[in-house]
Amino acid sequence: MNTRVQFVLQCSMFAIVGHNFGRFVMSNGIDRFAELSEVRMCYRDEGDPAGQPMLLIMGLSSQLIHWPQEIVDGLGARGYRVIRPDNRDSGLTEWKVTPSQYYLRAIARDSVELLDYLGIDHAHVVGASMGGMVAQLVAIEHAARVRSLCSMMSTPHASIGMADGDVLQELMKPLPPNRDDAIEQIVALYALIGSKTYAESERERRYALATHAYDRARHPEGAARQVTAAVIAPDRTRNLQRLQVPTLVIHGAEDSLIKIVGGEATHAAIPGSSYLPLEAMGHDIPAPLFGEIISAIAENAARRPVVV
Repeated sequence: MNTRVQFVLQCSMFAIVGHNFGRFVMSNGIDRFAELSEVRMCYRDEGDPAGQPMLLIMGLSSQLIHWPQEIVDGLGARGYRVIRPDNRDSGLTEWKVTPSQYYLRAIARDSVELLDYLGIDHAHVVGASMGGMVAQLVAIEHAARVRSLCSMMSTPHASIGMADGDVLQELMKPLPPNRDDAIEQIVALYALIGSKTYAESERERRYALATHAYDRARHPEGAARQVTAAVIAPDRTRNLQRLQVPTLVIHGAEDSLIKIVGGEATHAAIPGSSYLPLEAMGHDIPAPLFGEIISAIAENAARRPVVV
């Protein structure tokens, strides 16, 4: 069967069997596993199988399900093959070696190894939060593999746009042993760092996501390793200045985890980059902004490489 016909059928099946948590449609994508050098990586491969690959890298203590399914489907509808992994120490990705502290570039290496596993020579790379830092590293250290770059709610260095102490304290607070209490704490964190403008309309979505994430996987020790990797990573500003890949930087004015100066610094560092500041966005991707974000990512992916 023609791959595009298969894609249409898959989209139709999603409309029929997708799980609905109120207005929040959860992914029914298939969890697949790739045997990489250090981890057995969980990933989902969705969208148009004949389209240009687009790799979505999520952030700290986040799983592939933290990419809204509507974003995945929207990019797929634009003709992209959308691949999203669970990073090491998150989701269903499992260690193949004894866990130890690693550098941020190890997560970047995992991302490139996943492309190798899938037989993909180059891809559009989109990263959010810590995933944006990883995406920047992929573009810096594996430039030939990157068609375009999108850095969302991220920064060239952990010190630029760092959250205030009270936010960091909430981020690092251990989850209580009771499931309901733990989910409430996660929801409270989403509210603290997420959009204030859309706080009410996002309440149901946040609760559904917290519940799904808690029940799917938890990695408290892994989260600490991810934090350390992000904090000890060298400043990428100088290396970002040498990039010649089409780049989009997206950041929210209401982001209290990585303040908008992080996005401004990323944009300033990368020659020819486009910048999309969103007044009503926090450290999240609110549903009312899905369409604008999907369009911006697709438009950046269609740009020609920058000549410096």
